[in-house]
Amino acid sequence: MQRDHRGLNFDWIIIVLFLLLLGFGWLNIISASHSGEITSYFDTSQPYGKQLVFIILTFVLVILVLALDAKFYERFASVFYIVSLISLAGLFIFGKNVNGATAWYSIGGMTLQPSEFAKFATSLAVAKYMSDLQTNMKTFKDQLKTVGIIVVPAMLILLQNDAGSTVVYAAFFFVFYREGLQQIYLVIAVFLIMLSILALKFNVTVAVMVSAILIFGHHYFGQKKRPNIVQPIAILLACIVVSFGVKYFYNSILQVHQKDRIGIWLRLERDPDALHEMKQTILYNLHESEKAISSGGLTGKGFLQGTRTTGKFVPEQHTDYIFSTVGEEWGFMGSALVVLLFVALLLRILYLAELQKSQFSRIYGYCVASILFIHFMINIGMVMGLIPTIGIPLPFFSYGGSALWAFTILLFIFVKLDSNRINEW
Repeated sequence: MQRDHRGLNFDWIIIVLFLLLLGFGWLNIISASHSGEITSYFDTSQPYGKQLVFIILTFVLVILVLALDAKFYERFASVFYIVSLISLAGLFIFGKNVNGATAWYSIGGMTLQPSEFAKFATSLAVAKYMSDLQTNMKTFKDQLKTVGIIVVPAMLILLQNDAGSTVVYAAFFFVFYREGLQQIYLVIAVFLIMLSILALKFNVTVAVMVSAILIFGHHYFGQKKRPNIVQPIAILLACIVVSFGVKYFYNSILQVHQKDRIGIWLRLERDPDALHEMKQTILYNLHESEKAISSGGLTGKGFLQGTRTTGKFVPEQHTDYIFSTVGEEWGFMGSALVVLLFVALLLRILYLAELQKSQFSRIYGYCVASILFIHFMINIGMVMGLIPTIGIPLPFFSYGGSALWAFTILLFIFVKLDSNRINEW
């Protein structure tokens, strides 16, 4: 009798890319966390030893995720979402405070961060809701309900003082845009970001003047049929309110460390000496990370040979700042390889998402790609000083069991859904 191999029809390109990122990530955790001679890679007193245990358990997790029927994830999407909300809410009672954020459960000496797992649960819920309604995001009612699914966990995470993980939920707007959200929302978002930057970098007057030029220029030259003059005036008044609101929010609402991070990014301090002092005292990690990356040159200093890495110049380099280790020890070539691997993974997920026969699988695939993209873009941009410092991990690279397991579940649920498409072909 011929054996049926249909159950093994997984996308091996994604799996190989996953393994390459996971293996290279662990090598860099070794570099960033080792102290002196390495006697055993299973030394669980060191981060690289603990991470190896996490990686071994990750393979067990992969087997479990792939063993379940693909329909299971769609059928129980709401259950995953509700459980994730309960776990987030429970942190306010049972959570452990680490670095000012109450975002972890402490279980037998090990910490677990439910906000990481909430990402795949929210992705399942979004895909389930949108596919059940067959919504194309055209009506305001559908838009409001779908946005509500991501706002609830995002607000719970924000209340835990974990702003970095909250930002990740903006990734879902890429999904909504793919599923039919009107382009005007994207235009408004870009315009508001530009307006906020102008108000902070220069002043409210400059922000309002630029807004007026764009608004009235579009009113008189950008449309064949000009609407009533009241509309551009109302938009300009809204821009004035937003500009003053941004300044007030920055000066009176944000915490000191948050203002300093934005201030460094936008170079709001015009005194070079004061800016340098701010970098040294407030954003020491970023300053040392930039120096480590620049010291790597074209080909890097070699594995375990990074002087700034082995010298522990970048605090907690094995977590959010792991990419600075790549830059120093593997240079521009190694950094470019990491970027290419991530880009290849993202493109492969998007390609397969478009091949899905069910709307649920397609939407979930876009959720996976969007979340991985936001983490990849923000983490690497942060480490290189291109965007404000936001503490989120680099997928499959940064040390930590919660993030690694959550990213693995997120990715391999899609691998399973895609396998179901292949097997039913």
